[in-house]
Amino acid sequence: MTSVSVPKRTMMSHIETHIKIIGALMMRETITRYGRQGLGLLWLIGEPLLFCFGVILMWSLIKPPYEHGIRIAAFVMTGYSCLLLLRHLVAANLNALQANVGLLYHRKISVLHIYASRCALEILSTTLSFIVVYFALVVTEQMTLPDDPMLLYGGWMLLSWIGVGLALCFAGLALRSELFERIAPLLSYGLIPLSGVFVMMAWLPPHYRDAIMAVPIVHAVEMVRGGVFGSAVKPYYNPTYAIAWAAGLTLAGLLLIAPAKKHVDLE
Repeated sequence: MTSVSVPKRTMMSHIETHIKIIGALMMRETITRYGRQGLGLLWLIGEPLLFCFGVILMWSLIKPPYEHGIRIAAFVMTGYSCLLLLRHLVAANLNALQANVGLLYHRKISVLHIYASRCALEILSTTLSFIVVYFALVVTEQMTLPDDPMLLYGGWMLLSWIGVGLALCFAGLALRSELFERIAPLLSYGLIPLSGVFVMMAWLPPHYRDAIMAVPIVHAVEMVRGGVFGSAVKPYYNPTYAIAWAAGLTLAGLLLIAPAKKHVDLE
């Protein structure tokens, strides 16, 4: 008796299915936020873009043109874009499941799909706004092209990874505690003085620098600036340390959201 082998779905087909689900959720979220019109979709990039340009303009008016030999517009752009990426990731995922709990009735959609789509959407929009602002500053001769593109890309991807891990941890804790959900936005403001976005580590005294570099975000921000400014700055970073933190935060976040369905009302 000959046995007939039933073809199994390959790993690649499973990955393609997950990508399609995440892509569809990203499009749904974009339409929900900004509408179906073209201008609404452009606002996906325009919102972080306006924030960044606004902060650059404000700093340019109240600060001298150069800060430690670096143009103030370029310095603010590299820092504030990093801060936007982190804060948008945390804010977008904090109530992501609660706002989309009805989607879980679809058998193919999981909790992780919802969070992954939010993370991907925020990373995409902030990255595009970073590129647009960078291009505008290059055209106006406020910046030059990156001195070390690979270091810039590596720092940005590492910052995104840390932001995803942090966002998942915040989201998982918010599911368990209404108090944490309310104070989480306040805690995210604590990222501002601790992230190193408005100061470079080389400008700090050694004892302050050693203390603030315990925060993994600082290492990614320094990599971004090192990639942009090159020999004009002396960046301090340890990618191994930051990667270890990113992996740990991501693992902790995944464990926190794993039983997420128990903490939301599916009725």
